[in-house]
Amino acid sequence: MPAQQHMERAILANLRPTQMTVGLAEVAAKRAQWARLVPEARERLLQSHWFPAVRGPSGRFYIVDHHHLGQALSEEAQQDVWVMQLADYSSIASDLFWRVMEFHHWAHPYDEKGRRCDYSDIPKRLGKLKDDPYRSLAGEVRKAGGYAKDAAPFTEFLWADFFRPQFDKKQLAAADGPGLSVEAVSQAVVLARSPAAQFLPGWSGTAALAEPVAGSLRRKK
Repeated sequence: MPAQQHMERAILANLRPTQMTVGLAEVAAKRAQWARLVPEARERLLQSHWFPAVRGPSGRFYIVDHHHLGQALSEEAQQDVWVMQLADYSSIASDLFWRVMEFHHWAHPYDEKGRRCDYSDIPKRLGKLKDDPYRSLAGEVRKAGGYAKDAAPFTEFLWADFFRPQFDKKQLAAADGPGLSVEAVSQAVVLARSPAAQFLPGWSGTAALAEPVAGSLRRKK
């Protein structure tokens, strides 16, 4: 039984995304976490990480959060998950549905280069979202304390767009395997704490050095 009675079980392959990209480094980390869990622990994780969703055209569920987990579970061939319905917009025509979704900050139609796209370009299923390494960078910088988590939707995409012109894509890849470059994350943490980022949600404004962050990342390997 679900932890809350207003949740329902849904087929993962039937869930529709509301964004176009994820950070595949974060997806890989979630896949690794899932692989280490025994079946009972996996079920506990699913019950505690339910997918908030809006019922849309043709009665389909459109998830508005946990896309990284959804992509990871899709790649791990998980069949079903728990969903909590936030609203029922199934009676709204498709074009207006997406405009309403974006009005509520429940849709993010931007590609892996940060470009605005048509709603029709949003993938129809999880597992098809493209990699945006700058989104991975934004996630790692937040985990390293570069900025605080903010409740507003898609804040890490804003940080990704902030970092996009600051780093060449080749700078982000780790030299010794998959994942992000420790040096790039350290530099991004310093940048995130600088006055140049003060307009972004979660800006901490502290000027701590990045070396402790780099050391912490190395210890995680």
